[in-house]
Amino acid sequence: MFPSRKGGFLPLGEYRWTFDNACEEVGIEGLVPHGLRHATASLAISAGANVKVVQRLLGRATAAITLDRYGHLLNDDLSGVADALGKAIDSTAVLLRYSGHPNKDESVQSML
Repeated sequence: MFPSRKGGFLPLGEYRWTFDNACEEVGIEGLVPHGLRHATASLAISAGANVKVVQRLLGRATAAITLDRYGHLLNDDLSGVADALGKAIDSTAVLLRYSGHPNKDESVQSML
């Protein structure tokens, strides 16, 4: 993934040495590279990325694996879904209420 100083790919040992030293320089203890993967996924979900986007970001074969690992971060989404469903029901009720209008097709189209 990263080029080595000698050409080719950066060996794991050299990568970890560089990573660990960089963490030490900025005062971060206990961080491992894989922790950055989890942080990235969590931040993407918090920013509103859908599960399929996070799946591709992480290189996972299926969204099910992503949901199993990060599904707990999506629980707050239920209130948003409830609000959206409420609005959809309200707008459908309005469309149905005006479906008897003489120019029904024009009225319904103007509401969409």
